[in-house]
Amino acid sequence: MSVLISEGRYPSDWLKEYEHDYSVEEVIIASGAGIVDSGTVVGKITASGKYAVVTVAAVDGSQNAAGIVMRLVDATSADAAAVIVARKAKVVHQGLKYGADVDTSAERAAIHAALGALNPPILVREGA
Repeated sequence: MSVLISEGRYPSDWLKEYEHDYSVEEVIIASGAGIVDSGTVVGKITASGKYAVVTVAAVDGSQNAAGIVMRLVDATSADAAAVIVARKAKVVHQGLKYGADVDTSAERAAIHAALGALNPPILVREGA
């Protein structure tokens, strides 16, 4: 019997160009966010300054895309430190992940536009 090994997601699945020291920052993912995978778009909660997965229904500030999680983080039952790409990068949209209620191309396009509006922008491209 053979053993099947399943690998996780890597930043190279979605991140194509960034400046190592300039593009990233360490943030706190708010408790209750669950397992947040590499490539997940997050927004900043206005009141706490913590981050959560971008969802359409959010009204706490996290509905606005503010970055993309670099590596898997578990914020199921406690706040968790994470590194996000927060500026000046190129990513491919096929590798990005969003909140459960982001399910139309128009909603994804709005999130991509918000990433593009960051200063300097995170440019979302199609394909490698």
